[in-house]
Amino acid sequence: MKADLVVRGISQLVTAEGPGPKHGAAMRQLKVVEQAALAVADGRIQWAGAEGEWGGEAAATIDVEQRAIVPGLVDPHTHAVWAGDRLEDFDARISGVPYERILASGGGIWSTIRATAAATQDELVALAKPRIDALLRSGATTIEVKSGYGFALEAEIGMLQTIRALAGLTRARVVPTLLIHVPPKEAAERAAYVSDVCQTLIPEVAGQKLAVAVDVFVEKEAWSAAEAERIFASAQQHGLAIKLHTEQFHRVGGLELGLRMGALSVDHLEACSPEQVAAIAGSSTIATILPGVSLHLGLPPAPGRGLIDAGAAVAVGTDLNPGSSPLFSPAMALALAVRLNGLTAQEALVGGTTNAACALGLPEAGRIEPGLPADFLVLQGSDWRELVYTLGSNPVREVWIRGEKVAA
Repeated sequence: MKADLVVRGISQLVTAEGPGPKHGAAMRQLKVVEQAALAVADGRIQWAGAEGEWGGEAAATIDVEQRAIVPGLVDPHTHAVWAGDRLEDFDARISGVPYERILASGGGIWSTIRATAAATQDELVALAKPRIDALLRSGATTIEVKSGYGFALEAEIGMLQTIRALAGLTRARVVPTLLIHVPPKEAAERAAYVSDVCQTLIPEVAGQKLAVAVDVFVEKEAWSAAEAERIFASAQQHGLAIKLHTEQFHRVGGLELGLRMGALSVDHLEACSPEQVAAIAGSSTIATILPGVSLHLGLPPAPGRGLIDAGAAVAVGTDLNPGSSPLFSPAMALALAVRLNGLTAQEALVGGTTNAACALGLPEAGRIEPGLPADFLVLQGSDWRELVYTLGSNPVREVWIRGEKVAA
């Protein structure tokens, strides 16, 4: 066996087992190999196991000096492209004004839409690039990025074009999603907007291959389940996957719609009921929890423990955005999922790697296995659990994508 690179001196090589019968096997086990090595050829894992069992040759060898290695993290939910800030909203919320009231009064998402509309594509790329860099440095080798701050159809196309430009400036894999975020302020305009989305925006996005999925925010102050169903039918007709922001504040039918239509993931779930938990567990849809929102908005955390105990597959994301989760670290998201959502360290790592990859429809990502892309993290310490234990400093020493070190 001839490899391009062998990585030796790995105190612990940790990865989840391969895909199960669902998008993400709910009770997926971690495989931990002590005193390990891995070999890379053509940007993919060629071999991984106990160092003493490696018998091949390599063009290059590095020694990580008894540090742990885990798969590259997958951030399945971000809004990394925006302009402006939400500091006024922050002041209002910490003074006791509910998030929904801020949104209903024209603040919140609307203020970001106005600021984003006033920025050029070059300005948006310049603003977003450091955010992607921060996610990458803290371990994200695959990053989903949503539109949604455009609102006007041409602005949504522009946002997705910005995301495409951003993807060309980072070594991380960027996964673009079209987000239908908020409805028009005038109720009389809603039906026409939905028609325009279905008949014009989605066909254009699919034709230009600007997104791989369509997401809809289903909430009292956003879209109804019936409106989302029309949008999703168009998305699926044009070969795009579907996802939802749902059960964040209220239960208005979004979760049930997502499960019925085969959504890749249902995201947020802070208001999820025990009956809904059981429904998710009986489906092939991933439950994506976003603990940064619970921390920043003071919301009750999504029932991560209950979801896993029921048999659901749980993913963890940052929800990086200017209003409800200014969280720039997927490693910190995993740490918060342990502390706020009741996940174990093992469940958090699965949630931030292979289950998160399945929430994006990427069964190849998030694991260290022969034949898969050589995306992995060298941690600062010898015990992989420091990844979810550490608060306030970066537990990631090196980020490798397709067998090349891209951040250290």
